[in-house]
Amino acid sequence: MKQAIFVEVSDSIRQNVYRLGFWVSILTSVAAVAALGIAITTAPARSGPNCPPLVDMGVLQSCVTYPYTDVAAYVPIEYIWMYPAFLLALLFVVLVICIHYTAPVDTKVASQIALSFASISATVHAINYFIQLTVIQPSLLKGELEGLSLFSQYNPHGIFIALEDLGYLLMGIAFLFIALVFVGRDKLERAIRFILIIGSILAVGGLILLALLYGSDLEYRYEVLSLTTDWIILIVTGILLSVFFKRAGHSVQP
Repeated sequence: MKQAIFVEVSDSIRQNVYRLGFWVSILTSVAAVAALGIAITTAPARSGPNCPPLVDMGVLQSCVTYPYTDVAAYVPIEYIWMYPAFLLALLFVVLVICIHYTAPVDTKVASQIALSFASISATVHAINYFIQLTVIQPSLLKGELEGLSLFSQYNPHGIFIALEDLGYLLMGIAFLFIALVFVGRDKLERAIRFILIIGSILAVGGLILLALLYGSDLEYRYEVLSLTTDWIILIVTGILLSVFFKRAGHSVQP
């Protein structure tokens, strides 16, 4: 009798996890699409190695230079992308929790490691974006500029870029350990595993390669690569994982 009750409760919990995983997967894809789309359309490179001549309202403007604080005119339009990026970092943790909870017993270690990296990544991003949205924006608008240079997103070798580098590097490492959870031989799990491994290789290998090529002139080159890679990986795997969780939910008897 006790065993039957245990199985019934276990299946009920699994159904809830699969349902949550399905919706979180979709929301992850949507947040990643929003972050990528808004960043591309509203936040051009105004400083650093990729900064082209800019034209605003028909007037040619030069790139932003040190101390990177003459940017109040770009608030809040060029900070909007941080809202979905902030949400995406949090959703990624919930998504990994769902994966960990449903992972086969022999892959629980890998999923736990993935969850640890995802949690650290989300913490770094949450702190980074929250400071930009609640400290940097109002400071720029009020002309309180002292000490902002290192924190400016326009500083190609500032704290903002460094934290983004760290956060998306850790997310890329989490991809690798999530991939180790999907050991099934069906096409869906193979596709999820393959895409996550590719994302991890690009995130980790990209830093090594760019650091060797540019050294102290790395600036935001890796940030652009890792951010774009991780977001695209989350868009694609979010869709695939929604199918995975939906299918898994159907396999559990009510």
